[in-house]
Amino acid sequence: MDTFAEIADERRALADLLSGLTSEQRAAPSLCESWTVHDVAAHLIMPLEVGMAKFALTALLCRGDFDRANVRLTREQARRPIDEITTVLRAKAGSRFTPPGSGPEAPLTDLLVHGLDIRHPLRLARDVPPERLRTVLGYLTGRAPRGFVPRNLLDRLRFEADDLDWAHGRGATVRGPAEGLLLVITGRAAGLDQLSGDGVPILRERLS
Repeated sequence: MDTFAEIADERRALADLLSGLTSEQRAAPSLCESWTVHDVAAHLIMPLEVGMAKFALTALLCRGDFDRANVRLTREQARRPIDEITTVLRAKAGSRFTPPGSGPEAPLTDLLVHGLDIRHPLRLARDVPPERLRTVLGYLTGRAPRGFVPRNLLDRLRFEADDLDWAHGRGATVRGPAEGLLLVITGRAAGLDQLSGDGVPILRERLS
């Protein structure tokens, strides 16, 4: 799989989705705490619009807190109208930028997870190619850097997708659609209602 081509396709698909939303939908809360759908879209263009030098300076101003720097820079991008955000997504869909020390799986994961942050509360379905979901699930449960998955969340649990060929781990079973697994593995309790198995109560407690 050409991961960069998959990334480009996801950015274009997200631009199409955002272009079709009403102003009320764009202002609706996403699954990201305190961020609207519009804010999440702005976050996804932030690494395409903000250079490493500016990010490093902002992090320095935030006393080395990269999360605060991310929030501050996302807030700047969120002042832009949705048409500008979708234009950036389309114009820079082919960008091959990856965070330092990470491969293309990182931006692909960002796009799929934040796409769900937008679609899930709006109850918008989409057929994501199974290979992309499999790649991202494997990345999250394998070599993803700290920050993607809450610490110790996956311990002594076995995750099984029932809509594609993927499983990970040993222990109490958590079974369900790949998108539901993707939500809970990244710490989003909104995916719990899609899952079954004796590991779900354990996972629910860890996410509470």
